[in-house]
Amino acid sequence: MNKILVTGGAGYIGSHSIIDLLEAGYSVVSADNFINSDRKTYDQIKAVTGIEVKHYDIDLCDSLDLEKIFQENQIAAIVHFAALKSVGDSVENPLLYYHNNLAGLINLLRCQEKYEVKNLIFSSSCSVYGNADQLPVTEGTPLKEAESPYARTKQICEQIIFDFLNVHPDQRAVILRYFNPAGAHISNLIGESPHNIANNLIPIITEIAIGKRDRLSVFGSDYPTRDGTCVRDYIYIMDLAHAHTRSVDYLLKQEPEQATIINLGSGTGSTVLEVIHSFEKVSGLKLNYKMADRRAGDVIAVYADYSKAKNLLGWSPQRGLDEIMSSAWSWEQKRNN
Repeated sequence: MNKILVTGGAGYIGSHSIIDLLEAGYSVVSADNFINSDRKTYDQIKAVTGIEVKHYDIDLCDSLDLEKIFQENQIAAIVHFAALKSVGDSVENPLLYYHNNLAGLINLLRCQEKYEVKNLIFSSSCSVYGNADQLPVTEGTPLKEAESPYARTKQICEQIIFDFLNVHPDQRAVILRYFNPAGAHISNLIGESPHNIANNLIPIITEIAIGKRDRLSVFGSDYPTRDGTCVRDYIYIMDLAHAHTRSVDYLLKQEPEQATIINLGSGTGSTVLEVIHSFEKVSGLKLNYKMADRRAGDVIAVYADYSKAKNLLGWSPQRGLDEIMSSAWSWEQKRNN
């Protein structure tokens, strides 16, 4: 059976997407270098699905190791998650982000070319829009100046894919620009478990509530938003995972365009303070936080128009912010027991 290659499969989004792909009947092979993930994630995937996923401990920047996957497996499509993704860390270590994110993609595209794999799904980001002039952003919203090296790597990676497609008319790619995934699988057997220090808002909130951290810093209280804090679009992790399965269906079972860009978000934005208050409501706890100065790399506000995903993939988000926070809190309690 032809397989779906999931790079970064032990990561948060990659692992949940593998679960959704397996439940849809696809055969999956995975690759991860475990920079910000853990090998036991594959055990968690098996606990949920009953399926042991074949996986490779490799760095995509090593082209020889990467080729082994294509030599040993018949790959029908690639879902490419593997990348460094911390906005703040990218400001501090820009060369690391440029090397890892760009070289990994280039090596992957070379393997696609050599082994005649025709289908790619690329994990992009809403950060490519920068500080957009209009909200919600659509796929046609002009890209503004990137606010961080991480965001710029995503802009460059998208352009690399477009240039690759220009000289390979038989290739197809879906570029998924998604917003802020959060929450945990309904089984409570897998969720967000950053191997290094968590950088995303919701796992930071749950770590404070469980006692791993003392206090949350809210970066910026003077933005031109309804309460002065940044606005983000939060999407339930399994809703996001399912969009990747729908994208594989689209590439393999329909007549796709050569390059398709799709936003994946909830359609609404939540401020940092609204996220905090949602957690307090579902948990019954009071969160310890303080207001702090703005942080380099943060955009003011961004949220999605997901109508293209609805029309093209038949996809729409199923869970709102309170449900996301509830599942994230349940998972945090479970993994610390």
